[in-house]
Amino acid sequence: MKRDDDVSWGRLGRIEKLFFVVMAIWALLFFTGMAQRYQTLAAVAAILMGVIAIVKIGRMAMRNLIWRLRNRLIVAYLFIAVVPIVLILALMLVTSYALVGQIAVYMVQKDLDSRMDMLNFRAESLARAPAQDPQRGLQRALTGLRRSFPVFELLATGEQPLRYPPDSKLSPPPSAWKNTSGLVTKKGPNGDHLYAWAHAEQGGNEVTILAPITAELLSGLVAGIGDITVLGKTRLPAMSHVPAAVNALDFAVRYLYPVFVPSWENPQADPQKLYLVVDTRYSAVLGIVFGQKADWSDVMMTSLLLLVGVFLMVEMASLWAGVKLTRAITGAVHELYEGTQHVREGDFNYRIPVKGTDQIAELGSSFNTMTENLGRLIVVAKEKERLESELAIARDVQNQLFPKDVPFTKSLELKGVCSPARMVSGDYYDFMALPNDGLAFAIGDVAGKGISAALLMATIQSTMRTQLSTANGSPLNPLSAAKMVAILNRQLYATTSLEKYATFYFALYDEALHTLTYTNAGHLAPMLLHGSDLEMLDSTGTVVGAFPVAVYEEKTVTLEQGDVLLAYTDGIVEPENVYGEMFGEDRLKDLLVKYARADSAELIARTMEAVVQWTGEGELQDDMTMVVARRL
Repeated sequence: MKRDDDVSWGRLGRIEKLFFVVMAIWALLFFTGMAQRYQTLAAVAAILMGVIAIVKIGRMAMRNLIWRLRNRLIVAYLFIAVVPIVLILALMLVTSYALVGQIAVYMVQKDLDSRMDMLNFRAESLARAPAQDPQRGLQRALTGLRRSFPVFELLATGEQPLRYPPDSKLSPPPSAWKNTSGLVTKKGPNGDHLYAWAHAEQGGNEVTILAPITAELLSGLVAGIGDITVLGKTRLPAMSHVPAAVNALDFAVRYLYPVFVPSWENPQADPQKLYLVVDTRYSAVLGIVFGQKADWSDVMMTSLLLLVGVFLMVEMASLWAGVKLTRAITGAVHELYEGTQHVREGDFNYRIPVKGTDQIAELGSSFNTMTENLGRLIVVAKEKERLESELAIARDVQNQLFPKDVPFTKSLELKGVCSPARMVSGDYYDFMALPNDGLAFAIGDVAGKGISAALLMATIQSTMRTQLSTANGSPLNPLSAAKMVAILNRQLYATTSLEKYATFYFALYDEALHTLTYTNAGHLAPMLLHGSDLEMLDSTGTVVGAFPVAVYEEKTVTLEQGDVLLAYTDGIVEPENVYGEMFGEDRLKDLLVKYARADSAELIARTMEAVVQWTGEGELQDDMTMVVARRL
């Protein structure tokens, strides 16, 4: 696929065309001042269509941008190098933000807890000894409390009741409250308010101290840290206490910390969740933690800026080096692309320029070598295609040589099948009619495979049919299986090369006597199943075509009703499985006994299926041919 950079009206989509049409309508209405209401509708529609068109054009532009390998690699560098660094910097920023905020909240919470501990201490002191000198104890308590809480209320009951200030309306807390301290919410005229309080009970004396949490109180907890508020319970101070930034990296920090505050009126209820908010800056928190202020922060920030600058310079140098290497790589890739375009058009003489001695140069040299080899392979492929066409023709011719119809006999049924391992087969079988309802059939296996074996098979068929046709209607008795095989042997030896021979089994069936006279010229012994007895029709002579003179004998067997004769080639019994074990005659015998009563076609199909399953391969190892003769 090639990149398409052409832009024309015909290439625009419906959205883009609609956008330009709506923009034209809006411009017409705007400059003519007509139909103000439709101007607005046209503007809204144009904006909507424009956004959709921009998204589509953006996607198209991205596809065109990364079509070239160079741009794709650059984008990959950005994702591999730049994006992770940006993410790391973002993680550092988020982490430092959270750390500074957590430290600030910790310092505020610690100071507030310290003041509430002091509040609890004063309440417990007043509850222990109010009767000894109540006024003096009250003055000591007030002096200590004012340093932590400028505004508070105190109520003491028991032996010496006390109330501060005298006009305080503070009432005792509900009885469920015992010795406690901390934060509490208490209803007032204008809603709930937040207080720091302490309640102590001892010897019948009860002391309650209640101090409101105000913006001024919170801002004074940690000097110089910034503004401190409780979300929804305290207002912001009239003047912000957040320090000014000392440099560009001195970011403001707002951090929320949850606190759980019980209710004064209902101590048994679940505490209310409030948020303590601290507004500060990096420099303020670092200055408080390390005991220094702006000078130290300036040095650190300057160092950080310098480090970031060096980091960016290294990153830009790395990116430049990556782009330069990309150009070196993609230049060779572009040359390869141009070469593939020439090859696709059939130009196998095109060669790409090769520069350098690195792996990319080797790739270019390999491409040139490949193109040269492809040119030669095209010639070879055309020759192979011609040969395959001739083989297909030869296969069609050979298929015509196998018998299409079985000669009719009243008492003998014949069935033959040949499955070639290649385009053409070297196996042979044939059925021939004889006078007086006689029948002849043969099966053979030519040495070798392919065209030469198929030609020899055709010669054998021609010779045997010629011999039978010369009988000229003579009675069956003058015909001799041994004599006919001997003649075939002499003719094959005289007309073929020395390495050409074949195994051959030839049989003559007498319809009147139900006898089978056969000659086995070195062929695998056919199996004759008679009832439950299995007889092997062994060889009666050597192979045909190997020797000029050979002596052949013939034997005669009587076929009883139900007898089954199975003749086959070595492609049935010699195929091996993955362990090198042959299928063998014993397994073939078992199949013959198992399917003896089945149809002859099923017997052949089951046998060939068993052989294929035994090898576990999709292709045949050898030609498989079977002939079944069944006495009816």
